[in-house]
Amino acid sequence: IVIHISNFSFQPKELRIPVGAKVIWKNEDSVAHTVTSDTGVFESGFLEKDETFEFTFNKTGVFTYHCRPHPNMKATIIVE
Repeated sequence: IVIHISNFSFQPKELRIPVGAKVIWKNEDSVAHTVTSDTGVFESGFLEKDETFEFTFNKTGVFTYHCRPHPNMKATIIVE
C-alpha cells in the first residue's frame, strides 16, 4: 500500500487498511517532508525526493499523522 507525498499533501488523505498491512510513503515532492505520528507511534525523519518510509500496522485504531515542517499536511490511517 503506497501513500504518495505530492503537492504538499498525503495522497490518499484517509486510508482504511487491515491489521498487519504495511504502508509505504513515497516523497514525490522536490522538498523534504516527514511522516510523523500525532501520538508518537511512528516517525520517518526527513524524506528527500524519491525516498520512502514504511511502517506495518499491527493494531487496530485510528492513526493521524502530519509533516513536521509543513503542519498543514495531515492525514489519517484507519486500521480495522
